[in-house]
Amino acid sequence: YQQNPKTYAIVKQLLAEGNAGELQKYFGSRMEFGTAGLRAAMGAGISHMNDLTIIQTTQGFCRYLEKNFSDLKKRGVVIGFDARAHLSSGGSSKRFARLAANTFISQGVPVYLFSDIIPTPFVPYTVTHLKLCAGIMVTASHNPKQDNGYKVYWENGAQIISPHDKGISQAIEENQEPWPQAWDDKLIDSSPLLHDPYAMVNKEYFKDIQKQCFYRNINKETNLKFVHTSVHGVGHKFVQLAFKAFDLSPPFAVPEQKDPDPDFPTVKYPNPEEGKGVLTLSFALAEKDGARIILANDPDADRLAVAEKQESGEWKVFSGNELGALLGWWIFTCWKNNSRDTRAIKDVYMLSSTVSSKILRAIALKEGFHFEETLTGFKWMGNRAKQLMDQGKAVLFAFEEAIGYMCCPAVLDKDGVSAAVITAEMASFLATRNLSLSQQLKAVYDEYGFHITKASYFICHDPKVIQQLFDNLRNFDGKNTYPKSCGRFKVSGIRDLTTGYDSSQPDQKAILPTSKSSQMITFTFANGGVATMRTSGTEPKIKYYSELCAPPGNSDVEQLKKELDELVNALEKHFFQPEKNKLERKTE
Repeated sequence: YQQNPKTYAIVKQLLAEGNAGELQKYFGSRMEFGTAGLRAAMGAGISHMNDLTIIQTTQGFCRYLEKNFSDLKKRGVVIGFDARAHLSSGGSSKRFARLAANTFISQGVPVYLFSDIIPTPFVPYTVTHLKLCAGIMVTASHNPKQDNGYKVYWENGAQIISPHDKGISQAIEENQEPWPQAWDDKLIDSSPLLHDPYAMVNKEYFKDIQKQCFYRNINKETNLKFVHTSVHGVGHKFVQLAFKAFDLSPPFAVPEQKDPDPDFPTVKYPNPEEGKGVLTLSFALAEKDGARIILANDPDADRLAVAEKQESGEWKVFSGNELGALLGWWIFTCWKNNSRDTRAIKDVYMLSSTVSSKILRAIALKEGFHFEETLTGFKWMGNRAKQLMDQGKAVLFAFEEAIGYMCCPAVLDKDGVSAAVITAEMASFLATRNLSLSQQLKAVYDEYGFHITKASYFICHDPKVIQQLFDNLRNFDGKNTYPKSCGRFKVSGIRDLTTGYDSSQPDQKAILPTSKSSQMITFTFANGGVATMRTSGTEPKIKYYSELCAPPGNSDVEQLKKELDELVNALEKHFFQPEKNKLERKTE
């Protein structure tokens, strides 16, 4: 009895070899369903993404939605997919999306299934636009090619947060026996419950992002040239359409990378966060065509990296924090100068996560709008933005240092398509003032104070060592005492979001939600430095994020950089102790 001959053959082979170790890996434990949904390699067994695990996950999700929405059968859900595929197990994003659609339709739930690949932000957009109960995007974003994922949005258009992950997880456990006809996805093609939102969203989304277009005349005239790469993912067509919507000439597309290819043949990792390695072909095309700016999306087009050619001929790749500073400045300036929004500045908000630069806080303080910090991850910013919008506030912008930007209130998640075209308009506008992006970034820092950041990570495969490292920080000078200094740097404040302690609050209790299951401690230093150490939810890493915030007027950047380097060295030496803990450094 086999539904997928390929995964069946893999398991049969292992049984024939008597390979207990591999079988244990495939069937030992089920993929965990968390707030980010699922993310795992495609392949056989319950620890991998395959037809069966997708059917089981969707059955659980469907039952959970039925419990939460009495009008689920009226409103329905949206499902999108990227271009990932895995030959040896027969899995692909499109196949998984169709199986998920089949599961819902078999229960009488209307499904808006995109007929073709789309950027991830189109799913939250559709949830909001059509007032649906939920959304599913089948994608593994910028993970290695063998991976896939299942990302879930709630009716508010934001990614799910707790307790929904626990509720869905439990419902999956309770609904593991595939329902009749679960594998027969051809049934959906003739069902009146199947709708295709592709044409409608391709019209409406590009209409909605035009509300962020303020300099159409400059866009029409500009002779600035852009290169765009979609890194073998879904972004090409949609960024071309976004440029058209803003009356910009289309960007030059990197030919080797513009068409979707699940093998990602030209890059080691399809992640533009990795910087210059992913951009090699973009640099070459930009030199050939005389383009000064490169825009790079990750494969599901929800992130954006930007590079600019400097006077020296060198290319500068902006960090997520630098681009966050530029976009924050730009979006606020456009709101102030051109907006038809009559709301007072006290009703204007910007958000970023605890591990991102505090530059928006500095801009907000000087300009008089609100800045709020959230926990790490766009699920928190999307949910908070929705709460604020429901209270009549304007949320202009949110960003995360991992090159994620939410520039347009129609999508309550990171969106690399709108971010790309808004960056292009900003660059075109600055060019009319003879300013480059780098020069404008310096101007932002001159006005609001330099914010210099440095982030990295250590790899550690032993959870016990990680636990010990953080326990040591919480019992540094005897029991329940945190470090008072780090080398020569005096610690002025501590916030521990694992335990809920915050030394800066009158009752010493942290305001942000705490989570016992992940490690996260933020140290504030007397010199204006901030450093956060945290574990990764998806990888065997201990990450750190550090920043030095100087008040406006302190413009000795080299001195600030030197100070931050010394702080980071002290952090590594005294708090991480890589030799003692046998931690592997990030390799460039």
